[in-house]
Amino acid sequence: MIKLHHLRIGRSIFTVWQLEELGAEYDLEVYIRDPKTMRAPESLQAVHPLGKSPVIDDEGLILSESSAITSYLLEKFDTDNRFAPPRSEIADWAKFTQWLHYPEGSVFLPLLVKMLLMRSDQAHATFEGYSQKEIPLHFEYIANQLGDSPYILGNDFTAADFGVTYVVSLAERLGQLKSWPTLQAYLARNLARPAYVRALERAVE
Repeated sequence: MIKLHHLRIGRSIFTVWQLEELGAEYDLEVYIRDPKTMRAPESLQAVHPLGKSPVIDDEGLILSESSAITSYLLEKFDTDNRFAPPRSEIADWAKFTQWLHYPEGSVFLPLLVKMLLMRSDQAHATFEGYSQKEIPLHFEYIANQLGDSPYILGNDFTAADFGVTYVVSLAERLGQLKSWPTLQAYLARNLARPAYVRALERAVE
Protein backbone atom coordinates (compact mmCIF):
# COMPACT_ATOMS: atom_id res chain seq x y z
CA MET A 1 0.00 0.00 0.00
CA ILE A 2 1.16 3.52 -0.75
CA LYS A 3 2.15 5.75 2.13
CA LEU A 4 1.97 9.47 1.48
CA HIS A 5 4.14 11.72 3.61
CA HIS A 6 1.98 14.82 3.84
CA LEU A 7 3.16 18.18 5.16
CA ARG A 8 0.34 20.38 6.40
CA ILE A 9 -0.14 23.75 4.65
CA GLY A 10 1.45 22.91 1.33
CA ARG A 11 1.12 21.32 -2.04
CA SER A 12 0.93 17.72 -0.84
CA ILE A 13 -2.80 18.13 -0.17
CA PHE A 14 -3.08 17.93 -3.96
CA THR A 15 -1.45 14.49 -3.90
CA VAL A 16 -3.99 13.40 -1.29
CA TRP A 17 -6.64 14.68 -3.70
CA GLN A 18 -5.16 12.62 -6.55
CA LEU A 19 -5.26 9.45 -4.49
CA GLU A 20 -8.89 10.11 -3.62
CA GLU A 21 -9.82 10.77 -7.26
CA LEU A 22 -8.08 7.55 -8.30
CA GLY A 23 -9.79 5.52 -5.59
CA ALA A 24 -6.42 4.22 -4.37
CA GLU A 25 -5.85 2.78 -0.92
CA TYR A 26 -3.21 4.69 0.99
CA ASP A 27 -1.84 5.53 4.40
CA LEU A 28 -1.21 9.11 5.40
CA GLU A 29 1.73 10.23 7.52
CA VAL A 30 1.11 13.83 8.56
CA TYR A 31 3.82 16.34 9.44
CA ILE A 32 3.32 19.74 11.08
CA ARG A 33 5.34 22.83 10.18
CA ASP A 34 7.32 24.75 12.79
CA PRO A 35 4.93 27.55 13.82
CA LYS A 36 7.75 30.13 13.94
CA THR A 37 9.68 29.32 10.77
CA MET A 38 6.94 27.50 8.83
CA ARG A 39 9.63 25.00 7.85
CA ALA A 40 9.07 21.25 7.65
CA PRO A 41 10.18 19.18 10.65
CA GLU A 42 13.55 17.44 10.47
CA SER A 43 11.77 14.08 10.64
CA LEU A 44 10.89 14.46 6.95
CA GLN A 45 14.59 14.15 6.11
CA ALA A 46 14.46 10.61 7.39
CA VAL A 47 12.05 9.90 4.54
CA HIS A 48 13.81 11.88 1.80
CA PRO A 49 17.16 13.74 1.96
CA LEU A 50 15.58 17.04 0.90
CA GLY A 51 13.02 16.94 3.69
CA LYS A 52 10.23 18.08 1.36
CA SER A 53 6.69 16.94 0.70
CA PRO A 54 4.94 15.26 -1.04
CA VAL A 55 6.85 12.01 -0.90
CA ILE A 56 5.29 8.62 -1.47
CA ASP A 57 6.58 5.24 -0.35
CA ASP A 58 5.17 2.38 -2.40
CA GLU A 59 6.51 -0.83 -0.91
CA GLY A 60 10.02 0.63 -0.67
CA LEU A 61 9.92 2.80 -3.79
CA ILE A 62 10.50 6.34 -2.52
CA LEU A 63 9.33 9.00 -4.95
CA SER A 64 9.31 12.78 -4.69
CA GLU A 65 8.42 15.68 -7.04
CA SER A 66 4.74 16.35 -7.57
CA SER A 67 4.60 15.75 -11.33
CA ALA A 68 6.64 12.56 -11.10
CA ILE A 69 4.29 11.27 -8.40
CA THR A 70 1.28 12.14 -10.56
CA SER A 71 2.75 10.26 -13.53
CA TYR A 72 3.47 7.24 -11.35
CA LEU A 73 -0.02 7.20 -9.85
CA LEU A 74 -1.57 7.43 -13.31
CA GLU A 75 0.50 4.50 -14.58
CA LYS A 76 -0.47 2.42 -11.58
CA PHE A 77 -4.11 3.33 -11.00
CA ASP A 78 -5.49 4.99 -14.13
CA THR A 79 -5.35 2.04 -16.49
CA ASP A 80 -8.58 3.05 -18.21
CA ASN A 81 -7.36 6.61 -18.90
CA ARG A 82 -9.94 8.49 -16.88
CA PHE A 83 -7.50 11.28 -16.04
CA ALA A 84 -5.07 11.30 -18.98
CA PRO A 85 -5.21 10.54 -22.70
CA PRO A 86 -3.62 7.28 -23.87
CA ARG A 87 -0.12 7.59 -25.32
CA SER A 88 -1.43 6.27 -28.61
CA GLU A 89 -3.17 9.63 -29.03
CA ILE A 90 0.19 11.33 -29.29
CA ALA A 91 -0.90 14.95 -29.83
CA ASP A 92 -3.40 14.88 -26.94
CA TRP A 93 -0.90 13.09 -24.73
CA ALA A 94 1.82 15.64 -25.54
CA LYS A 95 -0.43 18.59 -24.69
CA PHE A 96 -1.52 16.88 -21.48
CA THR A 97 2.12 16.29 -20.52
CA GLN A 98 2.97 19.94 -21.17
CA TRP A 99 0.20 21.10 -18.82
CA LEU A 100 1.09 18.44 -16.26
CA HIS A 101 4.62 19.84 -15.89
CA TYR A 102 3.89 23.52 -16.53
CA PRO A 103 2.83 24.50 -12.96
CA GLU A 104 6.08 23.38 -11.32
CA GLY A 105 8.31 24.09 -14.29
CA SER A 106 7.22 27.64 -15.13
CA VAL A 107 4.59 29.41 -13.06
CA PHE A 108 5.53 28.37 -9.52
CA LEU A 109 8.78 30.39 -9.43
CA PRO A 110 7.27 33.88 -9.85
CA LEU A 111 4.63 32.99 -7.25
CA LEU A 112 7.33 31.83 -4.86
CA VAL A 113 9.25 35.07 -5.41
CA LYS A 114 6.07 37.04 -4.68
CA MET A 115 5.45 35.06 -1.50
CA LEU A 116 8.99 35.66 -0.24
CA LEU A 117 8.74 39.36 -1.05
CA MET A 118 5.53 39.61 0.96
CA ARG A 119 7.33 38.08 3.94
CA SER A 120 10.29 40.45 3.66
CA ASP A 121 10.53 43.88 5.27
CA GLN A 122 13.09 45.03 2.71
CA ALA A 123 12.66 46.33 -0.83
CA HIS A 124 13.92 44.12 -3.64
CA ALA A 125 13.35 46.05 -6.85
CA THR A 126 14.75 43.39 -9.18
CA PHE A 127 12.66 40.57 -7.76
CA GLU A 128 9.56 42.74 -7.44
CA GLY A 129 9.87 43.74 -11.09
CA TYR A 130 10.26 40.11 -12.07
CA SER A 131 7.17 38.91 -10.20
CA GLN A 132 5.04 41.87 -11.35
CA LYS A 133 5.80 41.01 -14.97
CA GLU A 134 5.73 37.22 -14.84
CA ILE A 135 2.59 36.63 -12.77
CA PRO A 136 0.20 38.44 -15.15
CA LEU A 137 1.95 36.83 -18.12
CA HIS A 138 1.37 33.34 -16.76
CA PHE A 139 -2.16 33.82 -15.52
CA GLU A 140 -3.30 35.42 -18.74
CA TYR A 141 -1.83 32.37 -20.49
CA ILE A 142 -3.71 30.00 -18.16
CA ALA A 143 -6.96 31.98 -18.53
CA ASN A 144 -6.66 31.93 -22.32
CA GLN A 145 -6.08 28.17 -22.29
CA LEU A 146 -9.11 27.68 -20.04
CA GLY A 147 -11.35 29.95 -22.11
CA ASP A 148 -14.97 28.98 -21.54
CA SER A 149 -14.11 25.36 -20.73
CA PRO A 150 -14.65 23.93 -17.25
CA TYR A 151 -11.18 22.37 -17.12
CA ILE A 152 -7.73 23.22 -18.39
CA LEU A 153 -7.84 20.77 -21.32
CA GLY A 154 -11.51 21.13 -22.17
CA ASN A 155 -14.69 19.52 -20.93
CA ASP A 156 -13.08 16.68 -19.00
CA PHE A 157 -11.19 16.91 -15.71
CA THR A 158 -7.67 15.49 -16.10
CA ALA A 159 -4.61 15.05 -13.92
CA ALA A 160 -3.25 18.27 -15.42
CA ASP A 161 -5.89 20.09 -13.38
CA PHE A 162 -4.27 19.06 -10.10
CA GLY A 163 -1.15 21.16 -10.60
CA VAL A 164 -2.94 24.03 -12.32
CA THR A 165 -5.42 24.17 -9.45
CA TYR A 166 -2.51 24.31 -7.02
CA VAL A 167 -0.84 27.34 -8.62
CA VAL A 168 -4.20 29.10 -9.12
CA SER A 169 -4.97 28.53 -5.42
CA LEU A 170 -1.55 29.89 -4.47
CA ALA A 171 -2.14 32.97 -6.61
CA GLU A 172 -5.45 33.52 -4.85
CA ARG A 173 -3.79 33.31 -1.42
CA LEU A 174 -1.26 35.90 -2.57
CA GLY A 175 -4.00 38.24 -3.79
CA GLN A 176 -3.00 37.86 -7.43
CA LEU A 177 -6.20 36.46 -8.96
CA LYS A 178 -8.52 39.47 -8.96
CA SER A 179 -8.20 40.14 -12.70
CA TRP A 180 -9.23 36.63 -13.74
CA PRO A 181 -12.80 35.73 -12.69
CA THR A 182 -12.78 32.63 -14.89
CA LEU A 183 -9.82 31.31 -12.90
CA GLN A 184 -11.59 32.10 -9.64
CA ALA A 185 -14.57 30.07 -10.89
CA TYR A 186 -12.22 27.30 -12.06
CA LEU A 187 -10.66 27.13 -8.60
CA ALA A 188 -14.01 27.04 -6.82
CA ARG A 189 -15.28 24.32 -9.18
CA ASN A 190 -12.28 22.06 -8.62
CA LEU A 191 -12.12 22.53 -4.85
CA ALA A 192 -15.79 21.56 -4.67
CA ARG A 193 -15.12 18.15 -6.18
CA PRO A 194 -16.10 15.37 -3.75
CA ALA A 195 -12.63 13.81 -3.92
CA TYR A 196 -11.00 17.09 -2.87
CA VAL A 197 -13.47 17.49 -0.01
CA ARG A 198 -12.63 13.95 1.15
CA ALA A 199 -8.91 14.69 0.85
CA LEU A 200 -9.23 17.81 2.95
CA GLU A 201 -11.23 16.01 5.62
CA ARG A 202 -8.73 13.17 5.84
CA ALA A 203 -5.61 15.33 5.72
CA VAL A 204 -6.67 17.62 8.57
CA GLU A 205 -8.40 15.10 10.82
